[in-house]
Amino acid sequence: MKKNIFILIFTSLIFSQKILIPMDFSQSDHLKSYGVAFWSLKQGINVEWLLNYRGGSFLIDSYSMIENECKLRGIVYEKINASTLGSILAEIESNNMDIVLLEKKPKIAVYAPPGNQPWDDAVTMVLTYAEVDYDIIFDDEVMNGELSNYDWLHLHHEDFTGQYGKFHKNYRNAGWYKQQKADFESKAFQYGFKSVSEFKKNIARVIRDYVVEGGFLFAMCSAADSFDIALAADKTDIVASVYDGTPVDPNYKSKINFSKSFAFENYSLYTDPMIYEYSTIDVPPSHKPVTKSAEADYFTLFEFSAKWDPVPTMLTQDHVGVVNGFMGQTTGFNRNMLKKHVVVLGEVENDDMVKYIHGNVGRGTFTFYGGHDPEDYRHFVGDPPTNLSLHKNSPGYRLILNNVLFPAAKKKDKKT
Repeated sequence: MKKNIFILIFTSLIFSQKILIPMDFSQSDHLKSYGVAFWSLKQGINVEWLLNYRGGSFLIDSYSMIENECKLRGIVYEKINASTLGSILAEIESNNMDIVLLEKKPKIAVYAPPGNQPWDDAVTMVLTYAEVDYDIIFDDEVMNGELSNYDWLHLHHEDFTGQYGKFHKNYRNAGWYKQQKADFESKAFQYGFKSVSEFKKNIARVIRDYVVEGGFLFAMCSAADSFDIALAADKTDIVASVYDGTPVDPNYKSKINFSKSFAFENYSLYTDPMIYEYSTIDVPPSHKPVTKSAEADYFTLFEFSAKWDPVPTMLTQDHVGVVNGFMGQTTGFNRNMLKKHVVVLGEVENDDMVKYIHGNVGRGTFTFYGGHDPEDYRHFVGDPPTNLSLHKNSPGYRLILNNVLFPAAKKKDKKT
């Protein structure tokens, strides 16, 4: 690792005119700063990510077009000369800091159904606000093998168990719910599956293979645990007859195979369609929420060794170490049900809840983030989307964008 830093120091001093985009409290718009880093990569210009230096700042060779982009987007930047650059690099070398070279523009996909949904999605909102390019894909693209075209995949609030988000109790008579159910059933039958549950489990398997072959997977809220549950329940029926016309398999408990899932094990399922919850993975449970004020709810980011653990360090870059909590159908993950290989990135101290986790599967990785919207403590179906221009410096949204840049730090040979 030291050898790499010396190479970067030598290279940086040769091309000594730099633009520094600080990511500490001096930054006027943290979220759009990621967009400039992404835009630079799109122009074929490498970006140096200064891990743990001033909140995870970006260092870019000085070009007038990058300065103009920073000005247009309202981003604070600093012009760095050779002397200042040498001091920065010396500080990084002697502290818990490191430099990661971002050298490719990741191709990003969001797995989401077509049409407007009665809820928004934090990831698509922040990608749009930061001006980061992404494609919307859904079941046809997955079934047609198009996942291999993408480096990074986000799972929108999809229910991979085929229980339509477990909205049966409150929304089964709503027009949008009936239409979604009809559309999903039509698509499942089109591909020869007898139920949406079986079809979505197949989709989950294809996504699993994408990760094993080198893809980066990111999921928030209920997309994380429903995906993992679908993998474990591959060979059994865990959904009630209101969803697929057949009863729950009475022996489903003995047929759940936790070895097939990414992150969770030894949990219990809620198969009652009148309970708005999937399993005991979620804490606090959605059907028995714990009353807590937004001011009293927060989680703490772990500090990793930048030089020895660059991946979790990248994923936890922020200008604060404590982040405001926020609820969702899956608010957090029960630490007692995490597999041993899972790395906890953010936790609620002295509590069973972990908020932010990461792990490796095959040649790829997954990152799961609990909660629905980092700047809307309790977001309900039908609520208006968050205006991110009012939350330009959101620490919770920054964690999402760390994940978007993560694939840029690593070139992978992907199967075609």
